[in-house]
Amino acid sequence: MLSQREVTAAIGTTAYGDGGDKLGTVEHFFVDDRTGEPTWVAVTTGLFGTKHSVVPAREATFADGQLRLPVTADAVKSAPAITGNHLDPAEEAELRRHYGFEGTSATPAPGTDDTPMPSTSTDTVTVPVTPPVPVPTETTGRHARPDVDAPRAAVPSPDGAMTRSEERLVVSTERVPERRVRVVKYVVTEEVQVTVPIRREEIRIEEVPLGTTDGVPAASLASGTGVLPEVIVLHTERPVVGVEVVPVERVRLSTELVQTQETVSGQVRREQVVVDQDALRTAGA
Repeated sequence: MLSQREVTAAIGTTAYGDGGDKLGTVEHFFVDDRTGEPTWVAVTTGLFGTKHSVVPAREATFADGQLRLPVTADAVKSAPAITGNHLDPAEEAELRRHYGFEGTSATPAPGTDDTPMPSTSTDTVTVPVTPPVPVPTETTGRHARPDVDAPRAAVPSPDGAMTRSEERLVVSTERVPERRVRVVKYVVTEEVQVTVPIRREEIRIEEVPLGTTDGVPAASLASGTGVLPEVIVLHTERPVVGVEVVPVERVRLSTELVQTQETVSGQVRREQVVVDQDALRTAGA
């Protein structure tokens, strides 16, 4: 019998028959509502996966990503067409007749010494791949479940009490790499203006009284033989522009931990307890 983990992992994988023939892709399972055991499995067959066939799943095995079913490919191809998310008693009886399990519930359950199980006591539900909410179907207690791990109806204990369970959202964090950072230098060109003082020479005429010789021989002053230069060269300063590379600062990388808050949401399921009342027939009815 498949475990709940194997049933979940088998959905979407390839199903194979007795002779190793490929049967199709596993679509969903039908689960016994009393025991939670997978009794039937729906596989998509045909060229484009348009045909749905229901196959017995009690003796199925799952290994290496493949579901092995104890049927032949011909039996699956000729199986009665079943649609919907649940099996009613008539459809289940038709499937048992097709696969040769007349009077039993698909195949004998483990531990029953091959004793046939009456068909009227079997209550099966389907396990669709992605329906979000359980949907009530008929008054017989059959309903669709999101997966096989959904809470099943609790069995009353001898003292008349039952345990109600519910799921809780467990959130944790993990450290994962986000991005890589490295230091890269590049050259930026910008315009810089600098004011520089400039000096230049200008000519100026000074008139000195004759009584002041300033070291000039008096004879030359009397004769008027002093000679002035014909050409005087005036000088000026001009700016000379150059650049040099100088160290300005040192840059290094460091990390700091910044804490933020993020809201997460998820779907959880809980069991509800209801009273199922059946009207008793009187003896005179």
